[in-house]
Amino acid sequence: LQWLRNPGPHHEKRTLFGDMVCFLFITPLATISGWLCLRGAVDHLHFSSRLEAVGLIALTVALFTIYLFWTLVSFRYHCRLYSEWRRTHQQVILLVPKSANLLSNHQSLLGLKSLKRNSKETIV
Repeated sequence: LQWLRNPGPHHEKRTLFGDMVCFLFITPLATISGWLCLRGAVDHLHFSSRLEAVGLIALTVALFTIYLFWTLVSFRYHCRLYSEWRRTHQQVILLVPKSANLLSNHQSLLGLKSLKRNSKETIV
């Protein structure tokens, strides 16, 4: 979520927003256009020329090929930007250990003789 709030330079934000808007508008339009082309192709096969039906099928294939190509290229571009952003914007969390007095009181309350760490993290 932090990347969506601050993905990088201004042009990257504008590109991400523009691609999201285009995706939201183009997806329904491509779906409706493809359905209409295929429906027209079926009608032409039954009532009219086969050549027009083949043309509508070719148009549908071209439409969906362009749509899928744009979607994959856009998705790949934004994934590359995200991985580059993660590499350059690493988040470091500093953990401060509790005081020794508070820790000994906590251990005596729980009846523990030693406090064991299961993780391989190092507290800095």
